[in-house]
Amino acid sequence: MRATKKINLICIGLLMSISCSTIAKEKTLVTIADAKTAPAIYIDLPPKGDSLGDQYLFDQPLLNDKKQKIGTNSGFCVRTRLNHSLQCQWTLSLQNGTIQVQGREFDKGISPIAIVGGTGQYRYIAGEMESKNNGDGTFLQTLTYSLLK
Repeated sequence: MRATKKINLICIGLLMSISCSTIAKEKTLVTIADAKTAPAIYIDLPPKGDSLGDQYLFDQPLLNDKKQKIGTNSGFCVRTRLNHSLQCQWTLSLQNGTIQVQGREFDKGISPIAIVGGTGQYRYIAGEMESKNNGDGTFLQTLTYSLLK
């Protein structure tokens, strides 16, 4: 009986230490993908015009909220739903690491995009990006994330 209680206390202590080590303060990073100076390359698959499977490939300057270059925004999108959305995957390359995102980018409005991983300073990143087409060739990207270690 005593051995069982001791094991239970050890297990609870381990669970608490694991939970406490993964709690991290939420951070926000605001970036602007500049498609004005480096527009995406459009690959138009048949039939001509907007159709399923059409692709956008991009490697664009990534700016901070003061419009200063802080890195690059590189990836691709595939049209998956006409007049609605594309499925996208891209990497934000910053000075101290990269952040990978993936998800559905809506033609209009704000798109919630999952942060799926990172490298360097962002190795243990978890969170979400909100992407918004500003209508002027730029995309406002607001990342809300935690570093879990």
